[in-house]
Amino acid sequence: MTYRSSVGQSIVHERYRAELADWPVPSDQRFVDTRQGPTFVVSSGPAEAPPLVLLHGSAGTTLDWAYDVPAWAEHFRVHAIDGISEPGLSASPRPAIGSPAYAEWLDDVLDALDIDEFSIVALSLGAWFALDYATRRPGRVLKMTLLAPAGFSRQKILPLLPALAVRPFGTWGVRKAVSMVIGPLPAGFDWDKAAFQLLVQTHFEPRRVKLPVFTDEQLEKLDLLAIVGSKDHMLDSAGTARRLPGRSVVVEGAGHLLPSQAERVLEFLR
Repeated sequence: MTYRSSVGQSIVHERYRAELADWPVPSDQRFVDTRQGPTFVVSSGPAEAPPLVLLHGSAGTTLDWAYDVPAWAEHFRVHAIDGISEPGLSASPRPAIGSPAYAEWLDDVLDALDIDEFSIVALSLGAWFALDYATRRPGRVLKMTLLAPAGFSRQKILPLLPALAVRPFGTWGVRKAVSMVIGPLPAGFDWDKAAFQLLVQTHFEPRRVKLPVFTDEQLEKLDLLAIVGSKDHMLDSAGTARRLPGRSVVVEGAGHLLPSQAERVLEFLR
């Protein structure tokens, strides 16, 4: 079960729908059919513009992209997808990591959106799924910008242990656990504006799995840029940067939650 209770799921989904009403640019919000069940997609930008697919991270939703979409939607037809088995409105199956099910699911989404070749911006676990798809469907993904990406280096386990101990202590515990797990928060981070994410953390059960690391042979032909924080508590960002000379940027002092990279992403994609 992805939620700790059906009541918690209802609370999160009600708040999510309310937040979606304030999407910052005109959008089409719809469900598309896939072999894993209904998938929710928010599409923005000119219909004739090149397609750009957004994949959020673990315990994320399309709202993770709300601040950056206005910049990207000026140049692309942007499709923000709620991942399956995550807290958004898509179906809840949770296939095994590494199975072809996720690539097949994304095939179905892309077919429903009438997309052939496209670029991707993806975050954390979403970046792992983006890499998995690109290695299984060579030539279909044009450019990839991966933010705090999994799949290049080892995951860190130690920060998770004390975070699990403090998490049960109400709002304070959830905030403390989030800070311990992801590392330094961006300057000016506002907990009040992060109320929806805290609600998710209270009611949703995220994955806790070891993610496979992609080989150099798998990565060598991909046109990608990885952006990492030097103080990421979840992933070995230094290891990622070492593996990707000339294809990575290290944001000094940043944790797993990076300050906005909208302009840097746009520059690479264009």
